[in-house]
Amino acid sequence: METIIKTLPELTSTEFFEIAQERVKVFVVEQNCPYQEIDEDDSVAKHVILKKDNQIVAYSRIIEKPEHVTFGRVLVVEEFRGDKFGQELVKTTLAEIERLALNKPVIISAQNYLVDFYSSFGFEVISDVYLEDDIPHIDMELKK
Repeated sequence: METIIKTLPELTSTEFFEIAQERVKVFVVEQNCPYQEIDEDDSVAKHVILKKDNQIVAYSRIIEKPEHVTFGRVLVVEEFRGDKFGQELVKTTLAEIERLALNKPVIISAQNYLVDFYSSFGFEVISDVYLEDDIPHIDMELKK
């Protein structure tokens, strides 16, 4: 397993194309949710990529906000789901946030059905359920 963590300027055009392709597959096509998938956060994010045999297996992006750090666009490529790559991705993402030593709370907007998954990493619910692009989400904060 290869881990790649880069900013947008550090990514090659091929790497960003592969990321965009997988994100659109999951968040636009698979979830039947038309929205602006590539956005301004991509330009300031740290992109976390797990690759196996030179193929993207999992991806997330880390974004530093003024009051907190967040990560999102968490995905595991369909053919690799069920192989614990989601857990590995979140562990890698949290380790990178720790390495950056930003000293800010880690707050995420999670799809509601993933509350138990993120709770297993120490996240706690801090909001009511709300709709984001017609998908139920909930805010969660990492408790240390």
